[in-house]
Amino acid sequence: MATLEIHDLHVTVEADNATKEILKGVDLTVKQGETHAIMGPNGSGKSTLAYSLAGHPKYTITGGTVTLDGENVLEMSVDERARAGLFLAMQYPVEIPGVSVSNFLRTSATAVRGEAPKLRTWVKEVKETMERLSMDPAFAERNVNEGFSGGEKKRHEILQLELLKPKIAILDETDSGLDVDALRVVSEGVNRVRETGEVGTLLITHYTRILRYIKPDFVHVFSAGRIVESGGAELADKLENEGYEAYAKHEVDMKGGASA
Repeated sequence: MATLEIHDLHVTVEADNATKEILKGVDLTVKQGETHAIMGPNGSGKSTLAYSLAGHPKYTITGGTVTLDGENVLEMSVDERARAGLFLAMQYPVEIPGVSVSNFLRTSATAVRGEAPKLRTWVKEVKETMERLSMDPAFAERNVNEGFSGGEKKRHEILQLELLKPKIAILDETDSGLDVDALRVVSEGVNRVRETGEVGTLLITHYTRILRYIKPDFVHVFSAGRIVESGGAELADKLENEGYEAYAKHEVDMKGGASA
């Protein structure tokens, strides 16, 4: 069973000609088959955690460890992390002009699987997955995310998730900007992956609305760059009713605050 272990993770970023500490000692373990929701207000460091795990060069790891199946993730390049089984669905997916969705997906699958998928079965797999996500098959020949709406970009992220079948999926505010119909379709895609029992999911969100569709096993409250409370799904209900105000003292207590 794949396990992502984060221990005492500290991360800084350069901003306004100064070094600012964003993550201030994050501890978290995500096992294959589990779903963890990370919730917290803007600026608490949630997205910093996601991009630091993926290897974004903007963020500097200053302390702590991250391992996947005992292997040191922090020593891996971005592509090595992907091949090891880490997947990041971005909050703001980028456009890649000149690269078609079909070529992008097959190249990604080849890199992760270690060999190119057989074309006939691959085309069928992509088509069936797109249908489940209510995506027009014509999108396969369009450039990656170019001219896509917000909802279309998020569906494309989940299309990648379903096809690449990672060990650990990090979903950074996948619900951001989605209308009700798109949220339902995207959530169904995530749930299909979860139901295989082969993927551990780290779901980062501000709001509880996506948790009505994707039921977490664990909920963690992020504040001032660290996890300040953990619990079951009932913790999300508490946050829905009470908000994050009770955790504001953590923001005040931590000098300099935190930023996503």
